[in-house]
Amino acid sequence: MNLNSNQQAFFALVKAGLWEQNGQLSSVGEIDFNVVSRIAEEQSVAGLVAGGIEHVKDVKVPTENALTFVGGTLQLEQRNMAMNQFIAELIRKLREADIYAILVKGQGIAQCYERPLWRACGDIDLFLSPQNYNQASSLLLTIASSVEEENPNNKHLAMSIGGWTVELHGSLRCGLWSCIDNELDRVQDEIFYGGSVRSWLNGSTTVFLPAAVEDVVFVFSHILEHFFKEGIGLRQICDWCRLLWTFRDNLNKRLLGQCLNAMGVMTEWKTFASLVVEYLGMPVEAMPFYSPDKKWEKKADRVMQFVMETGNFGQNRDYSYYQKYPYVIYKVISMWKHLQDFGRYFVIFPLDSIKVTWRRMLVGFAVVLRRKDYKEKLIHI
Repeated sequence: MNLNSNQQAFFALVKAGLWEQNGQLSSVGEIDFNVVSRIAEEQSVAGLVAGGIEHVKDVKVPTENALTFVGGTLQLEQRNMAMNQFIAELIRKLREADIYAILVKGQGIAQCYERPLWRACGDIDLFLSPQNYNQASSLLLTIASSVEEENPNNKHLAMSIGGWTVELHGSLRCGLWSCIDNELDRVQDEIFYGGSVRSWLNGSTTVFLPAAVEDVVFVFSHILEHFFKEGIGLRQICDWCRLLWTFRDNLNKRLLGQCLNAMGVMTEWKTFASLVVEYLGMPVEAMPFYSPDKKWEKKADRVMQFVMETGNFGQNRDYSYYQKYPYVIYKVISMWKHLQDFGRYFVIFPLDSIKVTWRRMLVGFAVVLRRKDYKEKLIHI
């Protein structure tokens, strides 16, 4: 992928912040730091870029831009500290009711960074066994200020508590194809019934997290889910890098390889491995199954182009049609956009793109046909 000077500066700063190393910008050319800041926000890695600026010695960042990044990191620190405190209180409340949860993604992964408080935080995702999921739902619904409609198939319930979004997961299936979901079910059993967990001491509260291999599998499947469904940003990809880096010396690579092969995602893994080595400076020795091959580099370039265009969770995409049109019409528009995406996915991952698109089309039609009022809405098309 051909990068302009601002994009080159952005990646140089991300690498410097991600690995706490010197950043070189003098060879990039003219840099508009306002554009760099915008890209950082789109990719939800402003904290990493701010950290990278601290390691730049060969170029002076304009004072106004430097102060903007400093102000942003102070806000990040305050929000992260507040979220960590809330998580500790939430975990204690659940345990008092004899409910045990695994924290996934988010603040657990943040602990793998050199500066955990500079990682952009999002929702609080709790992973629970079937019994704990039902008990936690009943308990937390009593203190939630708002609740989204539950997805009973995926056992997913989101709610707002004290100004924070808390998501309960009874399953971490990603819905791409059956091999992935089947393996994620097996990994889920390993966590809840095999004890495959690790812990994070959050203040005085012990918070349980998935064990290293299981966490890597969940994080990577989450990356693929958002890549194929709406768009993925660099924050999640950087999380994957830091997780692998943190456990580089004791990660069970044989077990990880078995999981990836069972899921049928080794092609995707090698593509993203090439991407993070090429663009993010991921040390080769810490990236399992990395293969220095032009085949993977070309795929990685196409993936990165898509990442830069769509932004974090597809925030650069136009979803205004959801508000403009009736239900059935925006569903048709959405399916058409999925087909357009299919063309891009097909060039990178031909067989898997067919599986994903076919499954999404079937699910989309099923959702429309299940609506009791779909006939009435069809009249207005």
